[in-house]
Amino acid sequence: MRDEDVAQRRTALRALLARPLLTAESDPATLVLIRRHITELRDWLNRETGWRLQADAETARLFKTAPAGSDATYPARGRVGEPFGRRRYVVLCLALAVLERADAQTTLGRLAEEVLNAAAGPELAEAGFTFGLDHRAERSDLVAVVRALLDWGVLRKVAGDEDAYLSATGDVLYDVRRPVLAALLTGARGPSTVRAALFEERLSELAAESVPDTDDLRNQAMRRRLTRRLLEDPVVYYDDLDDAERGYLVSQRHAITRRIEEATGLLPEIRAEGIAMVDPDDELTDVRMPEQRTDGHVTLLVAEHLATRGEVSLEELHAFVRRAAERHVPYWRKGVTAPGAEEELLAVALGKLTALRLVEILPGAPSRVRGRPAIARYAIEEPTIRERGQASR
Repeated sequence: MRDEDVAQRRTALRALLARPLLTAESDPATLVLIRRHITELRDWLNRETGWRLQADAETARLFKTAPAGSDATYPARGRVGEPFGRRRYVVLCLALAVLERADAQTTLGRLAEEVLNAAAGPELAEAGFTFGLDHRAERSDLVAVVRALLDWGVLRKVAGDEDAYLSATGDVLYDVRRPVLAALLTGARGPSTVRAALFEERLSELAAESVPDTDDLRNQAMRRRLTRRLLEDPVVYYDDLDDAERGYLVSQRHAITRRIEEATGLLPEIRAEGIAMVDPDDELTDVRMPEQRTDGHVTLLVAEHLATRGEVSLEELHAFVRRAAERHVPYWRKGVTAPGAEEELLAVALGKLTALRLVEILPGAPSRVRGRPAIARYAIEEPTIRERGQASR
């Protein structure tokens, strides 16, 4: 096996892990690599993760298994990084349903009208969802959804600008790319086959996998689940696994992490509490730590605070952020010392730390926040001052 082929497959696999839906427009060079090594990539992904890979001249789609429905740390995000809320997710689903029946081209205005009509259905009204276009916030939600579809390659802009639509001074014309639209859904089964009535049950059925009926198949399924978690999660803690998964990972961790390292270049960090696959190139993450600017600095300070205190109340963290804002006000963005600003700063910091599996917010009132084992790397110890001539141990 040539070193060049190994490097190309690693580049292709890393690109798919970072962006499971690639188009010829977004990354033509990587799409060429994926198609060149499609057989080997499919074999590895099927054997180690159970994920499907589909590729043609226009798109490459890695059909990842959806994370647990209770995990809220993988939200869709707008172009400036803001997470989608409930209304945006509903508008996204309505827009996809509308585009499924749309012509080869559509405009933002026409899409808005059809989404508005779809949102008026009795089922959504019974669920307490309403949507209109009278307010800029609602139009902004629609534009955020459309820009996500542009980034994913479902739409291709032909003419116009979304900002003109927001200010009611113009419209936008798009091509609808049906092959990309058809590749968006990644569930284990089609939504039309789901019969459950409650949302949580429907979500569970969409992501449910078949139950193996032999020991070999059960071990294979367990290895795939653990490999997927090591690829997707910043840290896999042994305490988060059931007894069977914990026992399997402890006994097979070196073999599993070696195969991941060979295929992706991720390096295993194995500790008593769990395993993290670390990317030395800092590419395969959507949340970075540390980061620059105000939010990044606040997050780092909160991490250092929790690393030495373990568990604290939310009120204590608010007070800590207020004091930090007063101390760093010349360097942070404007308004950080305004009344209530510490709540927004802390919410952003805890969102990042939770996504990185560094903290957990404990249920109950008053709320408390606890650092998880991996946060220990951010602890700062007091310096030790030695007398001249004293040897260090």
